[in-house]
Amino acid sequence: MADAHTWLGAWAAVAVSASPLGAQRVWRSNLYPYLSYSTTDGLWAAAHYGLTSPLGSTDRPELDAAALSLDVGASTQGSYSLSVGARAPAYWDGWRLVLTLTLARDNRLGFFGLGNETPFARDSVTTTAPYFYRVSRTYAATRATIQRRVMGPLRVLAGASLERSDFRSLPGQSVFRRDVASGIVDSTTIPFTAGTARAGVILDTRDNELDPHGGLVLEGLFATGAGYTRTTAAARIYVHPIERLILAARLAGEGMGGSPPLAAQLSMESSERAFVAVGGYYSLRGFYDARFVGPDKLVGGLEARYALLWAPSLLEVLIVGFYDAGRVFAPGERFRLTTAGLHRGGGGELAVRFLRNSLLVLGVGAGPEGTQVVFGTQWSY
Repeated sequence: MADAHTWLGAWAAVAVSASPLGAQRVWRSNLYPYLSYSTTDGLWAAAHYGLTSPLGSTDRPELDAAALSLDVGASTQGSYSLSVGARAPAYWDGWRLVLTLTLARDNRLGFFGLGNETPFARDSVTTTAPYFYRVSRTYAATRATIQRRVMGPLRVLAGASLERSDFRSLPGQSVFRRDVASGIVDSTTIPFTAGTARAGVILDTRDNELDPHGGLVLEGLFATGAGYTRTTAAARIYVHPIERLILAARLAGEGMGGSPPLAAQLSMESSERAFVAVGGYYSLRGFYDARFVGPDKLVGGLEARYALLWAPSLLEVLIVGFYDAGRVFAPGERFRLTTAGLHRGGGGELAVRFLRNSLLVLGVGAGPEGTQVVFGTQWSY
């Protein structure tokens, strides 16, 4: 499901009384349906089921010892999502394991062309070309990641995934239809199915992984797929200067070698997940999802989160101001740290954190091409 969702209805969790599964582990389940709204996909109807093994009274940054989850949803615009996940961040001492299975269709994904200077003209969207800047993407993936603590906050990572992406032109003229016909987008890579292997190093000193009030995360990742490689470096820092104020900053860059297909260029890696970039909730909130597409990417951001209601690990209500910047580099253009060619946006959010492992974020991002409503169940970074 798309990350930019507007929360419409209050959801009700159905907590089932805990029963021990094993000598020392307690598992708790929860189930809740909800409605949300996306400016691109319309109304979503979705449901979440979770089975978690809590940490108990241990003061640790992980949300829980282990968890299983099932998420399903469908939108009025033909998008859908099915995700099954298993994670064990603290079930075995020194080890972390994540496994996800995903089947999804983004029926109104953005496609404005390849490169950092692709134009946007509102009058290109007409009654005969209502999806001029849209494409339908169907995506299926299995992704596994294992991490091992080396010493203190330093971990090493290994992972693998098997993914299949297919793209379909929507009715009427569109940038995607034009670029496939002209050969700008290689039609031989549609659909694209390939396995990927990943390795990396992570330094993580956050005090809480869902809602950090202090600490930093440094990541260096390398991935290899069918005909391409991907190298990613990222830094995130969280500072707590006064009781109710948290400042956050992020800088990340990624370079791709070889001949990455469109399916690979649409995403950016991190140790936690791959996400759509550049444009959207996890990269550039004032722009449409996948607004800029290229093999190399640079993103950065600043956030100020102020708690109106402050009861950590019980209930927090925060107002957020953010500033994002990012760009892509076209094939043949070397990645570099630069302020030239950056696309910039800013905005505000309202966030609610309740209990240990639940967070809702709702806001608006604005840029030179308009505004985007944003929604997430975790921070943008």
